[in-house]
Amino acid sequence: MRVTINHEVCIGSGLCALTAPAVFTQDDDGYSALVPGHEDSADDPMVREAVRACPVQALSVSGD
Repeated sequence: MRVTINHEVCIGSGLCALTAPAVFTQDDDGYSALVPGHEDSADDPMVREAVRACPVQALSVSGD
């Protein structure tokens, strides 16, 4: 399963990076970014929690 970020929707709240810091980080502008090599980490329960917690639903999991 793959996690994706809709950068058109992301507001940079940082909840994803706080919830699953091994998978999410923030770019230089403060918006969500994936840690390189972790695009396929959607099986991690903390990633699922980050997707659920995103206030603007900018995160999604595909392939389930």
